[in-house]
Parts: sequence; C-alpha cells; structure tokens
Amino acid sequence: MQRKDLIKYLLKNRCIFIREGAKHSVFFNPLMKKSSTVPRHNEIDDFLAKKICRDIGIEPLRGK
Repeated sequence: MQRKDLIKYLLKNRCIFIREGAKHSVFFNPLMKKSSTVPRHNEIDDFLAKKICRDIGIEPLRGK
C-alpha cells in the first residue's frame, strides 16, 4: 500500500497529524485518545497498515 493512501485514510477518519519524528510521522486519534506512528517509506506492508489502524482505534483499511 502507498504511504500517501494510508495517510489520506487516517485523516479522513478524524486522525490528527502531530509531528514528524526521525523516521516516522505521528498521528493521534482524539476520539479514542490513541496514537500511532507511520514509517516514512513509499510502500507500507498491508499487515503493518492494518496494525497502525488497530493501534489508533479505527477500522482497518481494506486492501485494493
């Protein structure tokens, strides 16, 4: 999955971009009060994308 697609999905589900780390971007879900990091790779493994969604408290993104 493309990183930009995952970020669009997170933002669409009311997650907020918090900051850029050394190798990750940090997103926060204010409804669930949970945060997760998204690595700065062009491609993100589908398993990792599902884990990020689970960690942040939103429905996992369906594969294309």
